[in-house]
Amino acid sequence: MDFETYAIYKWILKAFIAVYLVTHTFDITMAIFELAQNVVQQSAGIITGTTSIDFTSVIGDVSTQLEAMGMGELFGLLVETMLLKITMPILSFCVMIVLVGRMIEIYIYCSIGAIPFATMTNREWGQMGNNYLRGLVALGLQGFFIMICVAIYAVLIGQIGSGANLHIAIWQCAGYTVLLCFSLFKTSAVSKSIFNTH
Repeated sequence: MDFETYAIYKWILKAFIAVYLVTHTFDITMAIFELAQNVVQQSAGIITGTTSIDFTSVIGDVSTQLEAMGMGELFGLLVETMLLKITMPILSFCVMIVLVGRMIEIYIYCSIGAIPFATMTNREWGQMGNNYLRGLVALGLQGFFIMICVAIYAVLIGQIGSGANLHIAIWQCAGYTVLLCFSLFKTSAVSKSIFNTH
């Protein structure tokens, strides 16, 4: 008789917790994202840097360098700049895809949250809810990793002045932008691997 009473109380407690989690799913997910947003905002205050380049101070007088170049070198510079003029908008679009994709992923996570939260009190299905919470935290802190990537990019762009000439500066800028794009695509995988989500 005591065992049956214990089982009933246990079932009532589990049902209460499950109902509470399901009815407060939006509050819980928003609290996790508020915490992650607070981390991102605090890191934005610490991470300083700018990606704008003052070319006159970085590479000196550009017109003087251009006048010193021969016709072949000027044609090579024209090809380089035309190539970068085509590829840079593509890279910018890739960066935008990462950011918009993260926002869509956040909306999907929030819209489906009640199902994993409902499984958290079940012994067999509870792992789904736990994995959902880990994924939610990983998605929230992905913004922090994006901030780190942008800060590293700002530092690298700020050091372009070490380039000896215009060619090196152009290709350094392009290389760092490709590196930024690649690292932004990897932020999701890094965040998920830290929190062991799948």
